[in-house]
Amino acid sequence: EGGRVMAIDWGERRIGLAISDPRGVIASPAGFIQRRAGKRPPLAKLAEKARELEATTIVLGLPLNENGDDTARATEVRSIAVELERRTGLPVELVDERYTTAAARRAVRTLGGKPEDRPGDVDALSATVLLQHALGRAQ
Repeated sequence: EGGRVMAIDWGERRIGLAISDPRGVIASPAGFIQRRAGKRPPLAKLAEKARELEATTIVLGLPLNENGDDTARATEVRSIAVELERRTGLPVELVDERYTTAAARRAVRTLGGKPEDRPGDVDALSATVLLQHALGRAQ
């Protein structure tokens, strides 16, 4: 039981990261990875990050539309999940992320910032909210 869970919030420009404590209870932001337009997804970097953070499981936010159907990004995320499993040997769980970005933007406002001024923070917080949600479900 337990082990660190790493969450990934897959964005167009940035990929937000969060990691849990070893017991898999508390989620903390773990920064973000910048994506370069037109370049392949930074899978090697993500696999490296998972090793660095000693993750035993990966949670990946699945961007569904309001009706819960796949979006073009969701299709991309599904293939990323398969590729990450292959590269890391870790289980990758997809979690509906429809509410996480909104919650993260609220959190940034609560911390006294404008989400626009702190885009990286929003991404890391989105991953944190996503992770907290996933951990809560596992309890």
